[in-house]
Amino acid sequence: MQESHKRVQWVYESTNDKELEGRYDQWAADYDNDLAAEFEWNAPQNAATVFTKHVDKAARVLDAGAGTGLAGECLAEAGYKDLVAMDLSQGMLDVAKSKNIYNDFHQMALGGPLDYQADEFDAVISVGVFTQGHAPANSFDELARITKPGGLIVFSLRVDTYESAGFKQQQNGMEESGVWQLAEMTDEYQPMPKGEPEVWHRIWAYRVS
Repeated sequence: MQESHKRVQWVYESTNDKELEGRYDQWAADYDNDLAAEFEWNAPQNAATVFTKHVDKAARVLDAGAGTGLAGECLAEAGYKDLVAMDLSQGMLDVAKSKNIYNDFHQMALGGPLDYQADEFDAVISVGVFTQGHAPANSFDELARITKPGGLIVFSLRVDTYESAGFKQQQNGMEESGVWQLAEMTDEYQPMPKGEPEVWHRIWAYRVS
């Protein structure tokens, strides 16, 4: 547990996307065991539970910040077949590729322009990405652009990050301007009850207008 905790903190301490990419590349081989087994990481399943309430099984889905595919595995088990993985780390994508659950893979980082067409996806899921030192709040602008009208964007978000890193203003601003509407917001929960019980998340779901 101590080594796993050190690896998580080491990744959180990244100061830019290049450093974050390199650290995830190095962590990729141990990621599933560290999070799922030792930290009891439950955010992928919690996000998938919300996702399946609102999104048809035939949807074309982008897993933004897919990592090793933990959220994708949950969606595949639920019957989703048209899954696309995007992540800033090629090492993480290589692990995801070995699971045979995605149809396509793209190495890209949230926070800037994404190399996708407007309205390309029926829905987006993003788990564990909107947290300390990771994707910024303005990532939602691009996710909304590439999601079809009526499509859903589902994501996990640290409660403290929501308040301190511009997410509250970004989410509310997009709702006020008619870009999206809140479809569901869960209660706060502990995504890593065994590893970091002090961390709390929510799952948010917005429907694109």
